[in-house]
Formats: sequence, structure tokens, C-alpha cells
Amino acid sequence: MDKEAEIEELNNRFHSESPESILRFFLDKYKGRIALSSSLSIEDQVITDMIAKIDKDTRIFTLDTGRLFPETYQLIDKTDSIYNIHIEVFFPNYEEVQRMVREEGINLFYKSTELRHRCCQIRKLEPLKRAFKGVDAWICGLRKEQSITRKDMRKIEWDDIHDRLKINPLIDWSEEQVWNYIKENSVPYNKLYKEGYPSIGCEPCTRPIKEGEDIRNGRWWWENPEQRECGLHKR
Repeated sequence: MDKEAEIEELNNRFHSESPESILRFFLDKYKGRIALSSSLSIEDQVITDMIAKIDKDTRIFTLDTGRLFPETYQLIDKTDSIYNIHIEVFFPNYEEVQRMVREEGINLFYKSTELRHRCCQIRKLEPLKRAFKGVDAWICGLRKEQSITRKDMRKIEWDDIHDRLKINPLIDWSEEQVWNYIKENSVPYNKLYKEGYPSIGCEPCTRPIKEGEDIRNGRWWWENPEQRECGLHKR
């Protein structure tokens, strides 16, 4: 069976299944070769909680770009403590960061989309490649509601860019469902959400939004909506 047919079969199989059922299947099938790539978002925290209840030996990693909010670091520590796990932290190559800053300045991402992509490439995509060592399938907390760039994503996909299986167990969930799970299961989350931040990434590229404003306006607000991805989830 080719990849396309296999992906179609998996999506049909898990069309009506719960995120927990999806995770249970893939954590068993790819045991030792699967990981959650967590940005410490509310979605990733929900998945972390589910994984901890199914198989807490599953790898969970995050990318420290060097420009994160203090609240994000606090949440990493708190999550490790609550679940008795160890979130792996991957950093960018300092020589590449130094070269980039020397050539374009400390806040180059405001100058152009191309320079912002360069920053994301160095601070996120290169460390991601190292984090993927030994990983055949990765789990993400993406939801269709989050962005115009994610509206066509499915629960199970083949990631051509990173050449591995990609699992999006919360892809069809609403934000309300995410918050309900957090409240019902006492899941720790970044307190910046309560200060109007709907999506939390690097501090210079993240801002709170006004009531009724599109949630993606909280990230890379100076760019067109269809460009507001860092490249981790490029299709």
C-alpha cells in the first residue's frame, strides 16, 4: 500500500475516534519512535496530559529559541514536576544565531517576511531536525480553527517536509473543548492566555489581541495571514 492510500485508510479508521484512542494506537505502534513536539500551548498541554496517562515514557520535546517568555520557562518546569516527566529542550546553534544577528540585527524579523523566515529557520527548524533523531512519527497540537493555513489539515498526515508521519489528534477540536479538558483535568497552562494572548511563541513575535479579533493576529501581525507560519507545519 502506498503512503497516500495508507494515510487515507488511517483517517477513515480514526474519523470518529477520540484523541485518547488515536494516541493510544500510535504510542503503541511507534513506541520508542514517536514524540510530541510541544510549544507548551494549551493544546500541547492537553496532549501532554493524555500521554502521561497512557505512556509517560513517551518523548516530549520543545524548542527553546532563546526569545521565549519567562512564563513559558516556568510552565516547562511546572509541567515536568506535575507529571513527573522530563521535557527535552533543544536549542539553536549559537554560531548561526550570532552570525544572523551580526548581519541583520537583533530584531531582524520585523524587517521582512524573508528575514523572519530566516530567524525561524535558525531558531526552530534546525533544532527540530536534531530533535527528530530516531523519530518516525510526531504528534502536534494543531487545530483547524487556529489559522487559515491549517483549515485543510487532517488527523493523520504524511509530512513530506520532514519525511515522517504526523498525528494531529486535536485537529477537529474547538477552543472551548480544549479549555473544558484543561479545567476538568487540572492541566497546567501558560498564564499569559488569561492576559489576552491566544497563541504564545517568541516574545517579540507575540502579542495579546482584542476581543473579537482573529486569534492569529497575536502572532506575526505585520504579515499577511497566509504567511503566518514558522515553517514547522509547512505543507
